[in-house]
Amino acid sequence: MAKLGFGIIGLGMALAPHARSFRDLADRVTVRGAYSPSAERRQNFSAQYGLAAVDSVEALLDDPAIQCVSVLTPPHTHLELVRRCAAAGKHVLLEKPLEIDVARAREVVATCKRAGVVLGVCLQHRYRPSAARLAALMREGSLGAIANAGAVMRLWRPQTYYDVPGRGTRARDGGGVLLTQGIHTLDLLLNFAGAPAEVAAYAVTTPVHRMETEDCVAAAVRYASGAIGTIDATTAAYPGASERIELVCGSASVSLVGTGLEVRWHDGREELLAAQSGLAGAGANPMDFPHDWHRALISDFCDAVESGGTPQVGGPEALRVQCFIEALLESSARGGAAVPVQQA
Repeated sequence: MAKLGFGIIGLGMALAPHARSFRDLADRVTVRGAYSPSAERRQNFSAQYGLAAVDSVEALLDDPAIQCVSVLTPPHTHLELVRRCAAAGKHVLLEKPLEIDVARAREVVATCKRAGVVLGVCLQHRYRPSAARLAALMREGSLGAIANAGAVMRLWRPQTYYDVPGRGTRARDGGGVLLTQGIHTLDLLLNFAGAPAEVAAYAVTTPVHRMETEDCVAAAVRYASGAIGTIDATTAAYPGASERIELVCGSASVSLVGTGLEVRWHDGREELLAAQSGLAGAGANPMDFPHDWHRALISDFCDAVESGGTPQVGGPEALRVQCFIEALLESSARGGAAVPVQQA
């Protein structure tokens, strides 16, 4: 089978795991060009990875040998770039989140659907071995029904992280700890616990950071299944700790801690997967994690393009977690009142 041609738009912080993954997948993909409005970034990209950079988005969209485009730009740029890619018939691999709010996110998904192009979203924690194993156990049904499902994300970002122009603003990022960092863990939580029905939340900006959006959230969740749970998320917890998902099930209790997994059944059986060393992006360096998960995600996206199928994390999956996050923020804006969660 011929290799898939990729173009890259955006050569900022999100680039490294993608570029390394493309290098690992050289037997099935070829990067034909990359674009950034910064000439310096284009030059650095070519020097570091030995790949071509182009001086316009059109150079990528007009290339018939490019079937797919990786969009790695800030959230507020996604809708317009997706429209351009879809109009050119290019499949889209989009950095999370879909966009800065649910209305624009819905249009991203609808645009790709109308154009008949595959949309994949970079929620790569789904591809951690521990998360994949827990998903398999859920499908097998050996854990029993979920009664309680919650997540704790005690992350650390120094003020210098938020001093980058636009970072942590509603106009560029759409939100703070939930939409920028917590979205990965919340996507996993919903993948296991199912659709959320209602939330009640408080979201604040602590004295630790000077930023527009929230860096600390506490919430209660009621799921459509009848299960309940809590959300505890912050980027103000120095020096950062591995995020946790806890499930209380009918036949077992589960802890997904960072890249590790602990399952303890009521009959005494246990299954333990040791975590990889390090904070996996929970500390001051948000890119401190292996690129294995991105490689698996890109490979899955390529499978979908080649087969005409759907990637594991497509538009509807990414839209579900964004609806959840928007409900949490709406509840906080309403003084913690219970808010129903829109369906994707």
